[in-house]
Amino acid sequence: MMISRTFFLITLLVLCPSVIAADWTVFNGLNRDKVSPETGLLKSWKEGGPPLFWKIDTLGTTELPGYGSVTVAEGRIFATGNVRTGSNDQEAHAYIFALDEKTGKELWRYRNGVAWTDKARHPGERGTPTVDGDRLYSLSAMGRVACLETATGKEIWARDLREEYDVELPEWAFAESLFVDGDKIAVWIGAPKAAVVALNKMTGKTIWTTPGTGQYGNYASMLAFNHGGQRIYVNSNRKGFLGVNGETGKQLFYIEHVTPAGDIMATTPHFFDGKLFITSGYSIGSRLYRLDIEGETIKPHQVWSNKQFDNQLGGIVIKDGYVYGATMNYKGGRNWTCMKLEDGSSAWEAPGVHIGSIAYADEMLYCMGEKDGIVALVKATPEKYEESGRFELPEGVGPYWAHPVIANKKLFIRHGKMLYCFDVAEQE
Repeated sequence: MMISRTFFLITLLVLCPSVIAADWTVFNGLNRDKVSPETGLLKSWKEGGPPLFWKIDTLGTTELPGYGSVTVAEGRIFATGNVRTGSNDQEAHAYIFALDEKTGKELWRYRNGVAWTDKARHPGERGTPTVDGDRLYSLSAMGRVACLETATGKEIWARDLREEYDVELPEWAFAESLFVDGDKIAVWIGAPKAAVVALNKMTGKTIWTTPGTGQYGNYASMLAFNHGGQRIYVNSNRKGFLGVNGETGKQLFYIEHVTPAGDIMATTPHFFDGKLFITSGYSIGSRLYRLDIEGETIKPHQVWSNKQFDNQLGGIVIKDGYVYGATMNYKGGRNWTCMKLEDGSSAWEAPGVHIGSIAYADEMLYCMGEKDGIVALVKATPEKYEESGRFELPEGVGPYWAHPVIANKKLFIRHGKMLYCFDVAEQE
């Protein structure tokens, strides 16, 4: 009986890892959907917000802040940031930090090449580290990929893809948060001869490349899914969304999607039921495409278009057939919006907090304004916008672009060199 019970427990933990922990090991969560599996969380906040466990101000410097979010794995937090090691910008470097989840104390730091210091284009790191078992992967704003031991920060391998592939640096630098898929990592570098490069996650060696499209990479992070018997990777470049075969790198389809202001696309696409949802800011809006299989190729067919739902930077949450997120220029204003996914119609619009980023856990939305750092707890319902509490982050410099993270019954919010850890567990 003891053997059977032990076997059952081991099987349960293998098949359902969230039973023992609800870590957040990848940017936007394990499925790239900004949804946490956490339950037993607060459904309302008292005035002033949830209790603060701790805060730190050591993730970089005030002059060179970071905009990447954090990942959480096995009691450690990982983040990126810039540190000036001398008196000028030429002596600034990109860093990866590991912190203790309970206290925020720094465990180690690793220097990942030179820093992005363009003051006209928001200096600082953009990407969020990815954790895969005992390894960590991160792409710097200047195009350097590093693979490290999570426990020690020791370098296992590193490659400067910008230098190797002679890549034109995107206007706002590299912002992709890497995604591990099986034995590989696909990096959307936008080089003249390689739009996408797949690396072996253990050695860093190139597995395949996708021929260049004539467009450099953009600022979203990759989505991977199975469809029509193929493993498919999708991400944006400057003028649209590219789909490639995850096993070979062969281009499968291209969807033109051009924004009128700066060609900025920073929201990861979503896939469900054979359809691909894409969105971007600047009034170009959202589109839903049906991905039809035609032999070994895929033909995208537009189902609907909605220019009013134009999510710029903060990402979206899709839940129970509805899309939630901030809209940039709806009717000349700015709103939080709930849209019906089936036909693109609006369920509600509300000013809420300032437009910004979003995450979901336990039937609630966590919405943070990018301008003022006000965080609201909102019920995830298509009926109406209904807040159950809000608070304002107490300090920090610059825009609030790092996305909220809910892991292990904690809410993590990064702002510049600051990181806050709040207790959002339901009180007994």
